[in-house]
Amino acid sequence: MNMITNHLPTAELQALDAAHHMHPFTDANGLAAKGARVITRGKGVWLTDSEGNQIIDGMAGLWCVNVGYGRKSLAEVAARQMEELAYYNTFFQTTHVPAIALAAKIAELAPGDLNHVFFAGSGSEANDTNIRLVRRYWDIKGKPWRKTVIARWNGYHGSTMGGGSLGGMKPIHAHGGKIEGIEHIDQPYWWGEGGDMTEDEFGLARARQLEEKILQIGPDNVAAFIGEPVQGAGGVIIPPRTYWPEIQRICDEYGILLIADEVITGFGRTGNWFGSQTFGIRPHIMTIAKGLSSGYQPIGGSIVCDEVARTVAEGGEFFHGYTYSGHPVAAAVALENLRILQEEHIIEHVRDVAHPYLQERWSALADHPLVGEAKLVGLMGSIALTPNKATRAKFAGEQGTVGFRCRERCFANNLIMRHVGDRMIIAPPLVITPEEIDVLIARARTSLDECYAGLKADGLLVAA
Repeated sequence: MNMITNHLPTAELQALDAAHHMHPFTDANGLAAKGARVITRGKGVWLTDSEGNQIIDGMAGLWCVNVGYGRKSLAEVAARQMEELAYYNTFFQTTHVPAIALAAKIAELAPGDLNHVFFAGSGSEANDTNIRLVRRYWDIKGKPWRKTVIARWNGYHGSTMGGGSLGGMKPIHAHGGKIEGIEHIDQPYWWGEGGDMTEDEFGLARARQLEEKILQIGPDNVAAFIGEPVQGAGGVIIPPRTYWPEIQRICDEYGILLIADEVITGFGRTGNWFGSQTFGIRPHIMTIAKGLSSGYQPIGGSIVCDEVARTVAEGGEFFHGYTYSGHPVAAAVALENLRILQEEHIIEHVRDVAHPYLQERWSALADHPLVGEAKLVGLMGSIALTPNKATRAKFAGEQGTVGFRCRERCFANNLIMRHVGDRMIIAPPLVITPEEIDVLIARARTSLDECYAGLKADGLLVAA
């Protein structure tokens, strides 16, 4: 058995990594000069690196390890399924038990009439599915010209051509372009873009950009609107309370399909099974991945409402799918992961224990001289770094410089907290305890102190 536990020295691993491994979203030469951090094991909310450091994972991997690391039953289920049926596809009028059972379980958990699941290997793939699904839906409805999907600037829907086009990240569009028929409106980011408006006024104003865009394109040309209940990779942008009800009203009024991208917010992250329940959204389609298997296996999917599924079925063959759609091992692991979430009452733990305690400790960080706001929904939070709290000022230097410096201090203090521009974000495993929250907050405060001292020393505490 090739288990790599007794590993090479860190420097040798880093050299091998730099020589052969192309990392996602990474400056390869910069990383090669510095050396990647080599993670060797995980248990609960803790990671160990090749040097033996104990790191608290404030990002649950990549927003996904909801049940925490080192879950033996997930490994056992995977091994058992591999021995029984390691792989079979769901093309050619064929199915298998794990895919059937998982689809039924997801339909049971999902709100409203979201009763059908089209499986994919990731959230990016699932969002590619959604583009084809909504266009096919309107095609069968006799309106093939309804092709345009409206999304948001700074939203994130994956990095495939389809997912990357739906997302509003301009650097992604710059590397390879974007597909046609995707339009963007502004994000509901009050702290950074709200000016003199109240949060409620701003939420309505940003939602109404959807109506303006629909009228500009022509209501009969719009297929769907897609949005994350809370923007994740965009910096944990929690929309004002007025935002989603108005988006819902507009989608209903113009009869366009509403896609909730629940890749991050699904499976307990916001204190409900889905972020749509937290924000009162009634989507026609939900994108899922990450927390579906807690990252233990790559799996994603689209949960589709009765009307859309029925219509697509009426159109005969749907020319779409992936080799690994409903992969039996991934499906079996996801099913066990959902059992753990349910039977260990992990969503209740988020709602009743972890969120209220983290809310108290997290919001207290707003008293730090570097912090402009500290926001949290469920177990996803962000803090805005600013040289002037009163004016919600940006830093004079290149955006993200301060965030990167803060992230480097977090890493040095064995805390994984990510930066998006000059916002610091967290999304720890849902099983985090109050004692572990204390450790996370203590390390975050130390890192903020060190970052602040460094900025002061280097004369970088200057507003734009």
